[in-house]
Amino acid sequence: MSVEDKLKELGLALPEAPKPVAGYIPAKRVGDLVFVSEQIPLKYGKIAYQGKVGAERTQQEGYEAARLCALNALAAVKALVGSLDAVEEIVQVRGYVNCTPDFGNHPEVINGASELLVELFGERGQHARAAVGVSGLPRDATVELELVIRVRAEP
Repeated sequence: MSVEDKLKELGLALPEAPKPVAGYIPAKRVGDLVFVSEQIPLKYGKIAYQGKVGAERTQQEGYEAARLCALNALAAVKALVGSLDAVEEIVQVRGYVNCTPDFGNHPEVINGASELLVELFGERGQHARAAVGVSGLPRDATVELELVIRVRAEP
């Protein structure tokens, strides 16, 4: 089953590839690796989750924000390489949680992204990871995500 069929099966769809809001590109290919720039929880061009987990946002809302960040990251990958079926494996996920100083469940929030990637790619979705709490993120986004993905070699 293709990754996009799997998305449909889960009731999800890839958004349009996000446009950069500053001086960078959404994803860059170097050999067989794709480095995905920071992705925030955008939906229809607007930030769907703003505020700190532990204050304005719950842990579950952070989880959903991380899931949305992963979909945006995959949209950037697809725009660059043409198909998510070109993904050989998810190498690394770096997740940042905008949270209060006393919130310590960063891994549980970033699981929103990690669990989705494993659902979509199976064993190829298992990855190394960092889940870090921070005092703020661009535009007060609740979560920010970066990915490193290995793709099929170019013909």
